[in-house]
Amino acid sequence: MKFRKLAAGILSGTMALMMLAGCGASDSSSGNSETASHSESKGDESTVENAGAYGNVKVVGRTYESDGVLWLGYSGTGVDFDFTGDTLKINMIGSYSGMDNKPRAALYVDGERKDDQLIASDGTTFEVKGSPDKAVNVKLVKLSECGNSSIGILNIDAGGGTVTPAAAKSHKIEIIGDSITCGYGVDDEDPNHHFATSTEDCTKSYSYKTAQLLDADYSLVAMSGWGIISGYSGDGKKVEVQQLPKYYDKIGYNYNKGFGSVKAETLDWDFNKFVPDVIVINLGTNDASYTGTKKDRQQDYQDSYVAFLKQIREKNPTAKIYCTLGIMDARLNKVMAAAAEAYTAETGDSNIATFEFPLQDSANDGIVADYHPSDTTHTKSAQLLADFIKQDMGW
Repeated sequence: MKFRKLAAGILSGTMALMMLAGCGASDSSSGNSETASHSESKGDESTVENAGAYGNVKVVGRTYESDGVLWLGYSGTGVDFDFTGDTLKINMIGSYSGMDNKPRAALYVDGERKDDQLIASDGTTFEVKGSPDKAVNVKLVKLSECGNSSIGILNIDAGGGTVTPAAAKSHKIEIIGDSITCGYGVDDEDPNHHFATSTEDCTKSYSYKTAQLLDADYSLVAMSGWGIISGYSGDGKKVEVQQLPKYYDKIGYNYNKGFGSVKAETLDWDFNKFVPDVIVINLGTNDASYTGTKKDRQQDYQDSYVAFLKQIREKNPTAKIYCTLGIMDARLNKVMAAAAEAYTAETGDSNIATFEFPLQDSANDGIVADYHPSDTTHTKSAQLLADFIKQDMGW
């Protein structure tokens, strides 16, 4: 089945490719495999079909389509589909400010990572070598988070082949969190190093791993440094601009460039597009840098957590909500649990549970940039959380 053609989208994608054809190659290094390759975005525009034909690809996470470009912001956003044909190309552009903020994306073919690149503003292409006799599953996953950069899928060129949406998973899960959920620094084993999109990989985070273990379609709503009442505070002052509940109803948040000329935080999210069975909240690690052990500040966190639970429930009336905390800091664990209890007492809603992650064992499992959890810690945490949800949900 070919992509359903959208005239405006194809025109926009073709014009973009015509502009890109005169640009130099991306300065990202090239992947090397028989199944996938990385190249500059140029080619025969007459074969290009539009990526925004939602009936032909499974769109993953909160995305935005405008003028034929499908924009990816949050960690883990992407497309998932089955391809039958000789060669397929996914043509993309990166939207970012500063060379250190290029968005990172990975290409998977039949579950195996085949390419991993920083997406350039002048165009990057992922290429898949397939077969006209057998379908392969193709997934594009944005590895880095939304605040610093976005990816625009200009078009998907099936080269005369066919593309159909990947099958839906057994369950749906939304995970709300911070840098831990984003996989901050997981590819940088020096704890003295700081944030970089090039070392961030949400697929190595407990969040993505949990979704895989549950066989669940997922949506990640997470930003590094953010919290319920405060972002990370180095001076004890409340960082109100990084309160995630303010933007839970939006498609994302951009510090610099957004989806082309559109800022993600100006776009309302349609909660009918993804209805989760389970919602996991992992927020409080950054709040703890502000609250410390001060009772009034902890009470502010608890009260605001209750308000956030009400906000989530309004948008997701049937989901089981799991309030989680731990891994890097345990100072607010009991306050988080008290917030869940207070919410149930006030509303009568008992479709909620709490789960505490064990603190990371950095001596045995390692730590990465800015003392964040390693891939090993993420794997252990995901197994614990997935087992807890499976048992609780009867999955």
